[in-house]
Amino acid sequence: MNRWISTAMVACLGTAGLLAQQKGPRPKTQNELKAIQAVITASQQNNPDGVITAAEDCLAKFKDTEFKDTILFLEAQAYQQKGDKEKAQIYAERAVGANANDYQAGLMLAELTIQGTREHDLDRDDKLAKAEKYANQAITAINSAEKPNAQLTDQQWTDIKKDMVAEGHDALGMAALDRKDYPNAIDEFKAAVDGAANVQPAYEVRLASSYQSAGKNDEAIAVAEKVMNEEKTPAQIKSIAQSIRASAIVAKNGGKSPAQPNNAPPQVQINPQPKQ
Repeated sequence: MNRWISTAMVACLGTAGLLAQQKGPRPKTQNELKAIQAVITASQQNNPDGVITAAEDCLAKFKDTEFKDTILFLEAQAYQQKGDKEKAQIYAERAVGANANDYQAGLMLAELTIQGTREHDLDRDDKLAKAEKYANQAITAINSAEKPNAQLTDQQWTDIKKDMVAEGHDALGMAALDRKDYPNAIDEFKAAVDGAANVQPAYEVRLASSYQSAGKNDEAIAVAEKVMNEEKTPAQIKSIAQSIRASAIVAKNGGKSPAQPNNAPPQVQINPQPKQ
């Protein structure tokens, strides 16, 4: 998940943000406000253990808080930061259970479900269908969501929504890639790349991989080279893009590498990885 998105959402839910909201949930008492703020502060300080402790305290004292899904999502995110994907999924599911329109929790669940799906799982198709359901529900909720509070400008909120919708399409693309449905994967990754306000290199490299897997080698080479030439691309993703480009060139040459005719590299597949 794009962490800057959730950070932006958390930032606008500071004490001033909670009090400034014209619509949506509001704390009922000052004590509830302080309990919620403790969770948000720990999240802003990148303190996952602090988030978990504060979240459990808040939910124990204020079981009927209107911020239940937000608190549960932040706790899920904290567990994800700690590398505990099982608990992250549990708390994200609780967040969606508290509010079916919690699009951040829905996006997290789509990603975690895909990451937990293996090629030979007996319930593989069910898991992928579940991930697709979470992603589509999140996209629908994002598109109809109102600005959470007046502190965000209209342009900021538009860009946040674009990036979250793109994240949903990326999840759908990864599910299609797992199904080896390359045409659909291409469509979803293109939607992520074309629709994002801040395009993630991972979306582009998955698009390149889908093109290559679909036999569209020229397109794969073009996208891979774009990723390789982008200054913001992390070294690891550049390396993957180089491998995709090399494999696409080999495929164009009938399975032979121009540089090393007898040592063509294997086709590269991009497995879903947690976003930083």
